[in-house]
This record gives sequence, C-alpha cells and structure tokens, in this order.
Amino acid sequence: MPDLKPFPLVVWFLGFAGVAFGASAPAADPAILRTEFIYETGPYPQVHASTLADTPSGLVAAWFGGTHEKHPDVGIWFSRRESARWTSSVEVANGVQPPGANGGTVRYPCWNPVLFQPRNGPLMLFYKVGPSPETWWGMVIESMDGGRSWSAPRRLPDGVLGPIKNRPVQLANGDILAPTSVETPEQPSRWSVAFERSRDLGRTWERTGLLNDGVAIQAIQPSVLFLGGQNLLAIGRTRQNRIFEVASADGGVTWGPVTLGSLPNPNSGTDALTLRDGRHLIVYNHVPGETGKWGGRRSPLNVAISRDGRHWQAAAVLESGPGEYSYPAVIQSADGRVHLSYTWQRRRIRHVELDPAQLTGTDFVGGEWPR
Repeated sequence: MPDLKPFPLVVWFLGFAGVAFGASAPAADPAILRTEFIYETGPYPQVHASTLADTPSGLVAAWFGGTHEKHPDVGIWFSRRESARWTSSVEVANGVQPPGANGGTVRYPCWNPVLFQPRNGPLMLFYKVGPSPETWWGMVIESMDGGRSWSAPRRLPDGVLGPIKNRPVQLANGDILAPTSVETPEQPSRWSVAFERSRDLGRTWERTGLLNDGVAIQAIQPSVLFLGGQNLLAIGRTRQNRIFEVASADGGVTWGPVTLGSLPNPNSGTDALTLRDGRHLIVYNHVPGETGKWGGRRSPLNVAISRDGRHWQAAAVLESGPGEYSYPAVIQSADGRVHLSYTWQRRRIRHVELDPAQLTGTDFVGGEWPR
C-alpha cells in the first residue's frame, strides 16, 4: 500500500515549481521540450498507472484513481489535451457490478488502463476490474470521438485479459498484438508473460500459452519492439532485478525463451517503443531491487536508447529526487514528438514531451548511470 506520510518540504517545493514553470520552461536537457502535470488535484487522493494515446483530435490520457490502490472506489479517469492544456479529469469506467441474485450491487477496484488508437477504428480503452491482480478480469470501452463519449463496458472473453499495462501494437497486416501477463495466487506467485492477438479490431481474440514458468524469472508487463521484418522483441518488469527479454521471428505467433536483459529493474513497471528513426527507447527506473524486499527505490526515472533493443545507452533523467516516480507510458505522436506520462508521488500524473532528434546516448559505466 502507498506511503501516506507528509512530503518533505523540498519535495513539495520541487513539485510546486513544476506546476508553475513546467509547461512553459523546458528543462536544461535539450531533448526535454515540455513538462507539465496532467492531474494535480481532484476528488480522489491517489493516482497511478497512466496511459497515453495520440488520436486524430489530439493527445489523450487515462489512469486509475481513488482512495488508494485496491480500494473499491478506484475508477478509470480520463483527460484530453485541448488548447495547450489538459482538461479536468472525468471518470469513464468503474468496477460496479450488475445486481446479483439478492438484488445488491458490488463495486471492485479498477486497474491499469491502456489506451490504444488503431490505424482505422475507434479509440480503445482497456482496463482490469477485480479485487487483486491475481483475480482481475479484462474490460474494454471504445470511443468514436476521441474520448468525448464512450461505449458501454464490455468484458473480454474468459482467459483474455487484454494489454496488461503497456499498449498493444498493430502489425503491418492489421492484427492487434496485445502484450499481457498473469500473476497467480500461490506463494511465490508465478509471473508469466503471454500475447493476445485480434484480427478484427478487438472483436475476437486468440492467445499464446504462457512463455515462462513464472518462477525462475518472474516477468510481467511486456512492451513490444520492432526489430525489422517479422522480428519482434518484448521487454519488461521482473522480480529478478533486471528487465526481461523475449523474441519472436514470426510476428508474435511463436516466441523464444524468456531471459534477463542488461538494464536494472527494481520490480517496477517500464514502457518502451520503437521510434520512427529505427532506434528503441525505454522509460524505467535505473536502480536494482533490494534483496529480501518487494522491490527497490522507484527513483530515479530514466530514458535509455538502443539500436538493437538489447544494448542500451543512457539518454535522459526525468526525475531524480526522493519519492516514487514510476509506471511510465510512452508514445510517439504523428508530429514525431515523444510523449511520456508517469506517476508522480502517487498523487499526480506528469507529462513530458521529448524531441527524439535531441536524444543522444552515453555508455553506462559498470552498469551505473553516467555522471
């Protein structure tokens, strides 16, 4: 459960400075064009797991928010960027269930929204509902007008969770490939990766088997990179102190073994994408986990780049102060800019705009971020 202790004064001051100046004054790094908060204050105290999409009518964002993670009042909240600012958030989905046999209603928490704008088709918002990640199920709503209105919620088929944290990718043939994962209730929990495919814009789905036993490497929350031709590489979060890798040579139909990559991971969410210039970009916490603990620090929050998806270089530091900066989402918009969002101290959602042409890589020094 998140720490609810008051912030130190220095952290509050830095946050206030971001509100006052972040939208108009780029950071010293020339690659960082804009920093601003999508969500600062509102009717719910805690937020997490943001997601972004670039629609024909502009950028949109969503996240889950409520009293705290796992609380039944946690819903999915949504905002659009209009006239150079983000609109006030509105709740577009919740976990209220239809009345049961006794006529009563039950509300479960919502989790991990994922926005996805296919090349042709409505804006899609996937999310999860349920008491915990071990018991949740997949849901989806759709919008034909860039998020101004939404369809009724639709539950995904049994056994299909939808994209678990990071957005799907659309292949050259139009197929939607959704990176997903499962967490089992036994101890230790088995964390395993899988992929779901839709050939008809989300009407029907098929799924691979689990790609790892979930014990030797506990892996969840993949992102998909394009290596050329039918070659794909998925990378993401583990409990083994490093990100994982798994490759496909046939467009995601079959996959090789899950292995550990070179970047550290403190059991915290990552996101990654392939840029239009062919390079790959990952947003993550460049810090390992702590032995015997659930994870490690979720600061700093970093950007690294790679030519092959496996050998990475340091590119930018987004946050380095005390506290939690986590669960990033990253997209490249139609104008070529890179947009990131992430959890800021579990109380705000931050948006950063990057110029990828200004991102240059620097080699790590013994695995450490270069000074």
